[in-house]
Order: sequence, then structure tokens, then C-alpha cells
Amino acid sequence: MLKALSSFLLAACFVLQPACAQGTTGKYTEVGQRPQMGWNTWNTFACDINEKLVKEAADALVSSGMRDAGYVYVNIDDCWHGQRDAQGFIQADPQRFPSGMKALSDYVHAKGLKLGIYSDAGDKTCGGKPGSRGHEYQDAQTYAAWGIDYLKYDWCSTDGLAARGAYTTMRDALRAANRPVLFSMCEWGNNKPWEWAADVGHSWRTTGDIYLCWDCEYSRGSWSSYGILPILDKQAGLRKYAGPGHWNDMDMLEVGRGLTFDEDKSHFSIWAMMASPLIAGNDIRKMSAQTRKILTNREVIAVNQDALGVQAWRFMNDGQLDLWAKPLADGEWALMFLNRGDTARAYRFDWAAHGIADDVSGHHAEFGKKPYAYTDLWSGATGDTGKPLQMTVPAHGVVMLRLKP
Repeated sequence: MLKALSSFLLAACFVLQPACAQGTTGKYTEVGQRPQMGWNTWNTFACDINEKLVKEAADALVSSGMRDAGYVYVNIDDCWHGQRDAQGFIQADPQRFPSGMKALSDYVHAKGLKLGIYSDAGDKTCGGKPGSRGHEYQDAQTYAAWGIDYLKYDWCSTDGLAARGAYTTMRDALRAANRPVLFSMCEWGNNKPWEWAADVGHSWRTTGDIYLCWDCEYSRGSWSSYGILPILDKQAGLRKYAGPGHWNDMDMLEVGRGLTFDEDKSHFSIWAMMASPLIAGNDIRKMSAQTRKILTNREVIAVNQDALGVQAWRFMNDGQLDLWAKPLADGEWALMFLNRGDTARAYRFDWAAHGIADDVSGHHAEFGKKPYAYTDLWSGATGDTGKPLQMTVPAHGVVMLRLKP
């Protein structure tokens, strides 16, 4: 029945394309106004996925408190695909997902969550499964019939394709399917999507894939994966392109997958300050209390989800210590002291000697002239800008503050 309905809608749209397009141009604006939050199968499980895993992950999002902290998307990455049927409609792998995607989305929705799926602009996905090239409208109609809420769209096997055209085609297909879907573009920044994709996707990847390390580059031949610091450094010059509904995506989180405690906190703080999507990539069914505490730190999440939607910038550097600032709504600020080095750093910050001015958002603060109260978002310590701040920033660690006038 669902396939028959989808076939009818698709055929009607092909015949009446101008009518289908009326009032349905552009991406959906009712989603993606804050950086998306959720969980994805890829970092931990790669292609070893099935419906049991996805259901257990949905259960864990609820029982761990992550759903209530804002993580609402349960995203199935590559390798869920079966084959296309005789009419060209994509099917889920019947061994991995025997109940089908519609039943799975019903299960996820009943938990107060949303279901995401993955495809590729090319003929094949990065895992060698059927891509969406030439089937964009068909696939979008299928996803709508299944109840899909999120599409991660990759960029493998795309020889001869122009990125802007390919992603715009899928955006229009999602619109024509008439179900609001968050469109997550994953073309690794190769075609500078920040310059053209604000009206195409809700987020776009800015680098190659993340790699489980603090400061390294892992070459895979014609492309590389990057650790936490290299990904951060590659955001230079991109903040002016980010804002509500269009985010620079620094890739999925590696929190809870083998970094040190301080590195995990820094990783999460950096992604929050940079207004990057927060998509967990660990095995949330088995995570430690420590990992759960990091991922559900509501004060840090609030910085990421701030309504102003401004990405942080590095306003000062002192050797291996970076100072980052992010203007927040209601005249507040988030500051992050990031120790890139391998040893702890004692540091004294004299508020009266420093002011910050953001030429992107127009926000500024003169700490010597206007007092602020602050809270350390990891330790809970409080203070004010009336006297210099004495701190010790751990190796590969952060001190993250929220300031209120």
C-alpha cells in the first residue's frame, strides 16, 4: 500500500512538475534552526548494523537522559540498503531490517525521537550500496512514506556531478515529498558548500571524516581523516557562513570512544562553542557514567543551542593556550580557554585588560567597564570579572565559562 501510494505521488509529480514546485521551493525552514542533536551508527558500528541495534539505541537515548537533554535524532548511516525493486524503489536490507523501515520509524517515534537515514549523491554509497543518483525523487518519496525525519547525504561515486546541482536536486526532491526532513550535506567541504548551500542544506560538512585522536592527520591515500585540533583549525574563516538553519558541521562526536577524560570534555566544548551539530557516535547502550555526564551537560549544550546562533572565534592565543569567545543571546558570552599542549598550564586572565569585539555579529564586551558574573560550565565554580581569574587548564583540556552581565 505504501509503495503504491509513493508510486502514485511520484508519477504525479513527474507529470505535473511545475505544479509540484509551486510553494515548495527551497529547504524546509521549520527544522534545523538550532544545530541538530542526535546519535549515528557509523563511528562505532560502521556497516555492522541492524534494526535491533537501532531500537536499543533509541531505548538508550531515553533511559540515559540524552533525549531529554536534546538528542532527538536516531540516525542510521551507510549499509542499511537492500536492492531496488523492479520499479526502482529502494528497499531496506531484509536480513538486517526484517520489519522494514516504516515499522522502525514507528518504534522510534513512539519514544519521542526522530529517525534519520543515509544516502549518497552518486551511483553507490561509500559502502558500495545503491546511491540516489537518478532516483532522487523516488528516494525522497520512499523516505516520506517510511516516516524519515533526517537525511545524511554523502558524496562518493560522484564522477561528473556538480555538487551544487546534485545537492539542490535532492533538496527539491525532499520538498516535493512533502515531509519536513533535516538535510545534512556530507561532501567534506571539497566544493566550499558554505559559499552556496545556505538555502540548500541545514548543515554541511567542512572537512574529511573525524579520526579518534587529539591532534593528528590520518592519510587514506587520496583523502585524510582528522583529529580534534586539525578539524578545529580548518574552521578558520568559516564562521560568517553559519547561523540559524545553516551550520558548519565538524562531523560526529568521538566522546566516549577512547580519548582521555579531558580530551572528551574539550572535544564536546569545542563543538558546542563552534555551533556544530552534536551527533554522538559512541555505543550509548554501554557508555560509562562519565561519558553520559559529558554528553548530557546541559550548560554546555545550551551554549551550542543558543538562539543567537553565532559560531565562536579565537580572539587570543598565548603559546599553546587558545582563548575563544562566543556571543550568546541576552548580552551573555561563552569563553573557552583551550590548552592544546601536553602539559597543564597555569594561567592568569586579567579581565580589566581585555575587551572582545566580534566583527561578524557586532557584539562586544568591555570587561573592565561592565561587570559580568561567570559560571564554570564543567566545575560549577562561580565568580565575577571584578578581579583577575586564576586557573589551571589541564593538558588537552579546557576551562569553559558562561558570563552574564
